[in-house]
Amino acid sequence: MNNISSINKFNLKSQNDDFHKQDISFDINKLQDACNEILAMKGFDTSLGIPHFASISLNQIPGDPDSIKGSKIRGVYWTKPDSSGKEVSRDIDIDETKYTEFVKDFKHTYFKFVFDELSKRYKLGRVRLLLKEPRSTLSWHRDPEPRLHIPIFTNPGSMMVIEDRAKHMPADGGVWITNNVKYHNAFNGGEENRVHLVACVLDYKFN
Repeated sequence: MNNISSINKFNLKSQNDDFHKQDISFDINKLQDACNEILAMKGFDTSLGIPHFASISLNQIPGDPDSIKGSKIRGVYWTKPDSSGKEVSRDIDIDETKYTEFVKDFKHTYFKFVFDELSKRYKLGRVRLLLKEPRSTLSWHRDPEPRLHIPIFTNPGSMMVIEDRAKHMPADGGVWITNNVKYHNAFNGGEENRVHLVACVLDYKFN
């Protein structure tokens, strides 16, 4: 089986759509095996103290392991936390362009191949494995740039909501880019963990 395959062009971005299916896919069995292998080496980082959310960074600033610790795991975002509707910023600005080095401990996994292939097509910032625990949701927020998603473990009750549209992205090896510069959240309404590979994409524009 090929490590990478093309999908039909009709699945590519359409006008006024905030979920863009890409013309690239990966082997879902190898993605899941690699995820399990990394989890056996290193558990999800829960140090941010965000309920039901955790991450593992796959790339970093060269020679700087501190670039994937603490608030640098999450980065700046904007939210409307209360009934006033006033927008506020949270966390710290991140220079995504500096995250060019794949984490050495994970170079033997299938994710290194995935990272290299994606880097040929897109200008990537941070690349992370993101966990959303069962029966939980993220805050309503917006990010500085679009995000690339590869669902690895999911269930039918796991959805991403962008403004007033909800969509389930299946764990079939497919690659999506989502319009995270709009207000959105993600929820896992199932009873199993949701894990996506999520990358910041610095050179992708939505119409």
